Amino acid sequence: MPSQREIRLNAFDMNCVGHQSPGLWAHPRDRSWQYKDLEYWVDLARLLERGKFDGLFIADVLGVYDVLNGNGDAAIRQATQVPVNDPLALITPMALVTEHLGFGLTASLSFEHPYPFARRLSTLDHLTKGRIGWNIVTSYLESGARNIGHKTQIDHDSRYDYADEYLQVVYKLLEGSWEQDAVLRDRERRIFSDPRKIHPINHQGTFFNVPGIHLCEPSPQRTPVLYQAGASSRGKQFAAEHAECVFVAAPSKVLLKKTVADIRRRAVEAGRDPYSIKIFNLQTVIVGETDLAAQAKWKEYTTWVSYEGALALVSGWTGIDFGQYQPDQVLKYIHTNAIQSAVETFSTADPDRQWTVKALADWVGIGGFGPLIVGSAETVADELQSWVEETDVDGFNFAYALTHETFEDVVELLIPELQKRGVYKKEYAQGTLREKLFAAGPQLQAPHPGAGYRVKSSTPQEVL
Repeated sequence: MPSQREIRLNAFDMNCVGHQSPGLWAHPRDRSWQYKDLEYWVDLARLLERGKFDGLFIADVLGVYDVLNGNGDAAIRQATQVPVNDPLALITPMALVTEHLGFGLTASLSFEHPYPFARRLSTLDHLTKGRIGWNIVTSYLESGARNIGHKTQIDHDSRYDYADEYLQVVYKLLEGSWEQDAVLRDRERRIFSDPRKIHPINHQGTFFNVPGIHLCEPSPQRTPVLYQAGASSRGKQFAAEHAECVFVAAPSKVLLKKTVADIRRRAVEAGRDPYSIKIFNLQTVIVGETDLAAQAKWKEYTTWVSYEGALALVSGWTGIDFGQYQPDQVLKYIHTNAIQSAVETFSTADPDRQWTVKALADWVGIGGFGPLIVGSAETVADELQSWVEETDVDGFNFAYALTHETFEDVVELLIPELQKRGVYKKEYAQGTLREKLFAAGPQLQAPHPGAGYRVKSSTPQEVL
């Protein structure tokens, strides 16, 4: 029997051209080249809310994919996530034209001090009435590190030690600085806030010294819903301790099942309910009125894929310069640890396929590392339900082939089919993003570590 568990959906986009489908920006129906226009984002937000999407997950990268051939020329030629604009400014106008849609902001803690960043989070949470999530990333591109004055990228596990302390500072500011009733707005006594209920955090650590108070009054969620996208062992450990939602990109059910089980096991070891974490897999769906129509659409899309752009992406993601290999070179005969890992990963998706450099580029060309499902609404719904049933995943981050066409097809064709099967909501729940996702309160709850930093309200006194 297919799963009757409710499927959660985010749309996956980025403030750039093409995002995960290099070359398709040139397709006459694609709108991603309009990424710099407010109309693009406002139209997308309205469309996603009509489809009852949980959120728009906005990716980001600070740097250029410059591993292929040792430079960024291919990425620049093919608009492979460059040019790329800042994601933060997109959220306020989208929030203004929607009531329920959540917004997952990707922001690297590698490149911004937690004190001003916490203020940005509070500001967005206020302006959206509690619909903000933060995708916590530790940036991986060497080019980004160099351009802010670092000689090289900090080593992988050390980045997570830095992230642990960064989160401590953010929790202290968002949860522990202002008591819930610190703001009085007492016009008669002309007192807006009670200074006795606002506390300096006095943080002194290895990486940060932050003595003062948070600059913002408590927002609806205080701490935004916490997303995390690390796939390494250290990354999954960080997710088990801090994340409420985890974004993964497993190309096969076999690999996704292992990944989901590992994250849930680590959550239990961290003292948390394993289902207090919602796990989303990267997925691309091409939906048509019939299976044949969907297949025809997919074949048309593939003619627009940029081989060079796909190699720029996969080289940047893996750190391997695939430009040094011929398209028909078989990957299993290329002996590097990273390539062997990639071969093992993709062999679980299609064990009978001969994984050449060209085959890898073809896979990545539409939707990135995640799997692709092509078919009618019934076919795609069957497959999504089977992924949930077989892997214990909670939902999917849908990448696009064409925007907004991919999302329009999902909203018009796929969502009604999922609703008919009882596995997708017909109405949004009320409240903040956290309340919508977890049917609990608007703020972090114990045993999440962030909740432990929240200061208890002190006894009010008559006279200030």
